[in-house]
Formats: sequence, structure tokens, C-alpha cells
Amino acid sequence: MKIKHFLYPLMAVSLMFGTGCSKDDDSSDDNKKKVENNSTDDKKENANALYGISISGKYGFIDESGKIVINPQFDDVEDFFIDELCPVKIGEKWGFIDKSGKIVVNPQFDESAYFEEGMACVKVGGKYGFIDKTGRLVITPQYNYYTSFSEGLACVSNGGKRSFIDKTGKTVIAPQFDYAENFSDGLAQIEIGNKVGFIDKTGKIVIIPQFMSKTVEDFSEGLAVVTVGESENAKYGFIDKDGKIAINPQFDAADSFSEGLACVKVGDKYGFIDKTGTLVINPQFVYASGFIGGLCVVQFGDSETGKFGVIDKNGRYVINPQYDGCDGYDGKLFLMVVGEKSVYIDKSGKTVWMEQ
Repeated sequence: MKIKHFLYPLMAVSLMFGTGCSKDDDSSDDNKKKVENNSTDDKKENANALYGISISGKYGFIDESGKIVINPQFDDVEDFFIDELCPVKIGEKWGFIDKSGKIVVNPQFDESAYFEEGMACVKVGGKYGFIDKTGRLVITPQYNYYTSFSEGLACVSNGGKRSFIDKTGKTVIAPQFDYAENFSDGLAQIEIGNKVGFIDKTGKIVIIPQFMSKTVEDFSEGLAVVTVGESENAKYGFIDKDGKIAINPQFDAADSFSEGLACVKVGDKYGFIDKTGTLVINPQFVYASGFIGGLCVVQFGDSETGKFGVIDKNGRYVINPQYDGCDGYDGKLFLMVVGEKSVYIDKSGKTVWMEQ
């Protein structure tokens, strides 16, 4: 199969947008695709998961044992079937199937994303809107930018200031932000005048914009990544929900907390800290994802030729570095790359399916 292969040189944050929706036609930096930790609801394991495969140019799905449960018949699919419904492409249009392979939303969209909180973004005629699980257009396509729904709200824009809408399409926080992301832990990051702060769900600024643009991560487990200093001298640390520094800015890069640990960069290597800021896994990797189910994908060696493996929270390898890339992990299977081929492996390192 030719599932999208990526070699990731930096840290990973969960991202729930797949190949269908590009999210934003007019803002390239905002939407660089990050490493995919493909799990739902704060990285809970994907129950009854299915996994995309390709045979002879058509795409279908296997279960976690490697058994084909939906025969290859589609022109494209998402790598991970993470909800009741999954986007699939037939011809030039995207629709949705259920886990039996039945088409429940006819292919009619130019792009589509995963369902989040019962709503999925779709693109029609160059604009983004939202459908429910029956395929009904609940929010008419009218936006150039969107985030998925999170905690009941989605961030949208028509090329100007960004605002927030509810699931009826009603604007609940007026357009006023130069940049904004979706809500996490009850707060959303916003940008005003090239500085980033946070608002609550009423739109009230609760952390005054003061941090460097496009270097802040959403709140996760009560903490958010921020930077202090300018460009080459910038250092990364963490704030709490009161905006107070919880972990002093001292790192060359940092990612959100996941399962009590956060990936940080010291010099040119990545390791992990706990919530006191103590290094618990020494910096030694050229890439590291967030933890899901106690496991994390890492790359050892150099960023061009280094191999990918899997560590536990003690920093011990449970799967030795031997793969050329990793395209995702949902808590059950890893989608790894060997040469030009994709391979699914389980948490013990056993191969359950490999591209022929």
C-alpha cells in the first residue's frame, strides 16, 4: 500500500485531522501536520480499532489481529479508524463508512476530517462546514479556517479575525483574534498583536497575551508550553492555568504533557521531564512522540538515517530501533515504515500486517 509515509524530526502532539481536510487554505504555518498519535478522548485507547491497508491500489481495513475486515475497495482512507465512522474516498469525493464497511454518508465532499464530538468538518466548493453523523449539513460551508470541535466549541475564520462557534453554528465568541486554537482543559490559546495568551469559554482573557507567537501549546494535564525570550535565545517552559510559571523556561523545545511526562529538547536531543521539571528520561533521541498507554515512539541516531523504536516510561526499549519511520500509534498498533513499505506492529513488536 502507499499509506502516507513521514519521517518526523521533531516532537509529536496528538492530531486528529487526517488526510481528508487540510484545515486552512490561507494560513500555512498554523497547519503543519504533526506526528499522529491517533487516539481519541485524551489519548484513550481506540476500542474495536480498525487500521487502513492497501492492496493493488485499493484501500480497506484490518483489525488488530491483522485480519481483513473491510475489503480493499476505496481510493483512499484514513490510516486509523478511530470513531464509529471513518472518512473514505471514492473517485474524487469523500464520504463515511461504518465498521462493517457500509457507506453511511455518501461520497460528496471535496475533503473531510474525522468526527469530533459528533461533528466532522467537510469541504464543499472551497469552504469548510460541519456535518453530523447522518451526513446532514449542520453548519453550512462558509469558512476558510477551522478547528475540530473541542469542549463544545470550534474556532473558525473567513480569512480575517478568528472566532468560536457552537454546534448550531452560532458565534459565541466574536471574531477578534489574529490566531486561535481549540479549547483544551477549559482554555484556548489566542493571539493578539503577535503575543499569545488564553481565554475561557466566555471569551474572557484569563492569561494576558505575553508569549511568543506560534510557540505555545494548548493546555494539557493542567500545564501549557510557553516560551520566554526572542528567536535564537528563546527558552521553553510551562505555565499553570493562572498564567504562573510552573516549570522555568530552560529547554530548547518542549511538547505538551501526556500521561504525566513531557518531551523536551536539550541541545539537539530529546528526553522527558515530569511535572516538577525533573529529567526522568535523559535527552538522547532525535525524535520522540508523546506517551500513549505507557509507550512512546522515538528515533535514535541521527534525523536522516536513525531508526525508530518504542520506549516505556522508564526509558527502556520495548521495541528496539529498527524501523525507518512511524506514521502513527493509537494505543494498540504502531504504523511503522520499513524501506518503502508500511507495517503494523503490536506493543510486543510482533508484525500483524505488512505491505506486500
